[in-house]
Amino acid sequence: MIIDLATLQDNRRDIELTLEKEWWRSQGECDPDIAFYTPFQVKIEIYKAGDKFVIEGKLSGELILTCDRCLEPYHWNPRSSFDVFFARPPVDTQKTDLELIEEDMDVDFIKAEEIDIDDIIREEIFLSLPAKFLCKEGCKGLCPSCGSNLNEGVCGCLPEQGHPAFSKLKHLKTMDRP
Repeated sequence: MIIDLATLQDNRRDIELTLEKEWWRSQGECDPDIAFYTPFQVKIEIYKAGDKFVIEGKLSGELILTCDRCLEPYHWNPRSSFDVFFARPPVDTQKTDLELIEEDMDVDFIKAEEIDIDDIIREEIFLSLPAKFLCKEGCKGLCPSCGSNLNEGVCGCLPEQGHPAFSKLKHLKTMDRP
């Protein structure tokens, strides 16, 4: 959804969106494996503050993630509040490189009078994801030998014996030194 900043009435605009399951699409192989379980509710307020545009928003919904250990799908409920700042770049056509001051580090620069809200929402969903996708804290994962889900029970594999090249070390006698 494109927002035309020139049409902000009273320098403020409130937007409420319901993003259906079909809204989410993977944009590349580097994207994590996620899907919407329920529609996402998004509330956004856009206003002008001095020479900057501020977007304050909240999003909530339910995602389906795949556990990194056991590869089973599970549900994740991200709830996120965010603030994004936009500004027009300085109108200095003589310089090709701009030196940014500390306060500019939190500001995105816009090229036109438009902002794509979908990109902001997508970024906020990514930022709300856990660093490691785990269905539960004590997830046991998969057996490295047979691939059984160890959360469902013990598999029939023998305990790991180690590398066969080192099996002779078990019979090595050590000397006791005084």
